[in-house]
Amino acid sequence: MNTKNIEGQISRKGLRTSVAAGSIGVFVHWFEWAIYAYLASTIAVVFFPQQDSTAALLSVFAVFAISFGVRPLGALVFGTLGDRIGRKKTLSIVILSMSGATLVVGLLPTYDAIGLWAPILLVAARVVQGLAAGGEFGSAAAFLAEYSPRKHRGFGVSWLEFGSLLGFLAASLVVFVLSSAMDAQAIADGGWRIPFLIAVPLGVIGFYIRSKIEDTPEFRSLEELGNVPQSPVKEVFTKHRKQLLQMSGLEVMMHVTFYIVLVYLLTYQEKVLGFDAGTAALLSTAASVAGLILVPFVGALSDRIGRKPLLITAAVSLVVLAYPLFLIMQTGTAWAGIVSTIGLGIILALILGVHAAAAAELFPTRTRQTGLSIAYSVTAAIFAGTVPFVLTWLIAQTGNDMMPAFYLILVGLIGLAAVLSMKESKGKDLLSEDAAAALPVAASTKEATRIIR
Repeated sequence: MNTKNIEGQISRKGLRTSVAAGSIGVFVHWFEWAIYAYLASTIAVVFFPQQDSTAALLSVFAVFAISFGVRPLGALVFGTLGDRIGRKKTLSIVILSMSGATLVVGLLPTYDAIGLWAPILLVAARVVQGLAAGGEFGSAAAFLAEYSPRKHRGFGVSWLEFGSLLGFLAASLVVFVLSSAMDAQAIADGGWRIPFLIAVPLGVIGFYIRSKIEDTPEFRSLEELGNVPQSPVKEVFTKHRKQLLQMSGLEVMMHVTFYIVLVYLLTYQEKVLGFDAGTAALLSTAASVAGLILVPFVGALSDRIGRKPLLITAAVSLVVLAYPLFLIMQTGTAWAGIVSTIGLGIILALILGVHAAAAAELFPTRTRQTGLSIAYSVTAAIFAGTVPFVLTWLIAQTGNDMMPAFYLILVGLIGLAAVLSMKESKGKDLLSEDAAAALPVAASTKEATRIIR
């Protein structure tokens, strides 16, 4: 199929609907995920025995990590499905699965009611959410990359992370309202259920939107070319190992920065620095707002100057600024908290505005969803879900409150190495490699040129 015609389809058809369909799932996913993290102290009281409060909190974070640990399995399942049967169907399945599991969490009996069955059922629900989440990013990123005009792909794909930040913002606001309207005992007695139950109708709306969309022009063109892969996982690991490693390095930087800034900082500021819960939630809200404002602009800027300059800037900023920003935070004043948290939020926005588009452009259409899903989910399982647990443990063992800064410096160096190894990809034709691969071996150069063009 003529790739110029694909651009025309993208321009004429519901690009806004596609952005909504791609973004609403990540919004629901990260809203629920953030609520779990933000209410970690309450969930520790509700679902685990309280003989040792530190052990209970670590148990909550361990469940958080387990739900990340199963993501690679979800990535294999939904990545394969997406590259074989299309992006649309996997988008619908994952949001339905996540919403159902969230409903279960919101209705679960407490430890006082059913004893050890409470944490067991909590783990089971989080496992289902983790499996579905393993397919969410790859499905949504491939969908938005393939629906966005190539000259504006960075801007189009950036709305994926706009949705995730909006989910975190909504979660932090809900926690702030809860902590303002209820005391700790009232929240533990049942107020904690409210945010989880709010997420369910949002998931239903997302499922409805996703069920009504068409699949991407890119994937439909792949079907017309007869180039849909039979074993995308095998193909990724045999033909695209370099791209997997490059994306993995990029995603390590993104995941750790994301979870330190938007998840762990709330607990860190409350438990380690002594901020009250409302102030910590408000600072998290400020970081999310900074990201919401900047991410689409960063995505649009990457369409003009390229993906690499912005990603390099973000990586270098982590290496150079993480330690000073945490030193400022240590002073404990309100202004210090605002400056340091928003500063980290700006660095995060530089990464979020570009990483998904850059990653999508690494892989050909026929294995794009599988490659995106595997690299994203494996690095999330190893580095993202373990952030709260690892940093809580490291600070307890060393007594050094600057451990989060050291961790950010490390992942900044990893991300910088990955970005420097990548080629600039802005404006890349996502379908040309697949069109060429679809030609018979004996096809003439003239015929190959005609099909690709």
